Amino acid sequence: MATRKTTARKRPSKTCPICKGTGEVAVSVRIGRKRRVVGQQNGLCLTCFGTGLAPTD
Repeated sequence: MATRKTTARKRPSKTCPICKGTGEVAVSVRIGRKRRVVGQQNGLCLTCFGTGLAPTD
């Protein structure tokens, strides 16, 4: 009788705590010599590199 193969179970992936799983964060836009903040735009989350998943150790 053949033995059964066991498959590795995937762990449920956790979302990134910084971007909450979206992969994007708000980045301030600065203008002029005094570097005044004039608005915000979306930027890539540097913690998860835009994947939305929590980094592994």
